[in-house]
Amino acid sequence: MADYKAEMMNDGMQDFFLEFHRPKHNPYQEGAWKIRVELPDACPYKSSSIGFVSKIYHPNVDEIFAILGFSHFHSDLVNAFEVFLPHLIIDPNASDPLDGDAAALMMRDRAAYELKVVILVKLLLLYT
Repeated sequence: MADYKAEMMNDGMQDFFLEFHRPKHNPYQEGAWKIRVELPDACPYKSSSIGFVSKIYHPNVDEIFAILGFSHFHSDLVNAFEVFLPHLIIDPNASDPLDGDAAALMMRDRAAYELKVVILVKLLLLYT
């Protein structure tokens, strides 16, 4: 996980932010997102939670709460950031959406969806 930058929220190790860089060769490739990771006291017996702090237009990320459709992880976090999130970014699951507008556009007109993602990623870069 050498490409990630972590920022602790407090003195403990249970809440932190992680800067997630985009996977290559997809509409999100210019972006980077701040993600909040919360590890419960009972971890690994209780699921950790991962949610986007930065705005992202994606069928599987809730537009209002910025949570992932699969926000609870029992597995190790390295796997979540090295495998799960890059795969989800590259191959969104529009048939099980949290953002219905993004999913509908993706299913109706993939090229328009990808163009909107590229535009929003560039706008995000301008304002961060």
